Amino acid sequence: MKSIDFLLFAILSVFAFNSCGVYSFTGATLSPDMKTLSIQNFFDEAGNGPPTLSINFTESVKEYFQRNTTLTLVATEGDLQLEGSIIRYDLAPLAPTTTGNINFPDAGVAALQRLNITVKVSYVNLVEESKNFDQNFTFFADYNPQTTDFNSIESQLVDEIFEQIILDIFNATIADW
Repeated sequence: MKSIDFLLFAILSVFAFNSCGVYSFTGATLSPDMKTLSIQNFFDEAGNGPPTLSINFTESVKEYFQRNTTLTLVATEGDLQLEGSIIRYDLAPLAPTTTGNINFPDAGVAALQRLNITVKVSYVNLVEESKNFDQNFTFFADYNPQTTDFNSIESQLVDEIFEQIILDIFNATIADW
């Protein structure tokens, strides 16, 4: 009796996972026809971030997609194609105060600063062309300039923002959310 139950479970599992294409536990659902992915270098059009901003973003996108899909990364003309640019990198004050910070103790500065980054993405899906898009992805991270020097945490903030933007890109492309 146990072997019949197990066999039934195994057969149902096979049908469930194969009925809608290739499924992964990251939420990615890929057509079996999709085999390759090409990710072109993202350019830094904002121009005011760290010099390695675009390289770090491009490599992080490649690593994330390779880690979370079975697609093979190719230089050009993949079944799925990503390219774009970083179009915004700026600091904005959030909460004004009358006291200074560690760099300017006598000046009035913001109690919180926000680093904003926006990435413009062009996505081409050669297998399902109706899913193609050009879209901006934005995220931010806050810090306290009264107690923390921006230069000492800039790379940490950028990493946090990139992590969320890459997840949003993945969800919009592969996970189709």
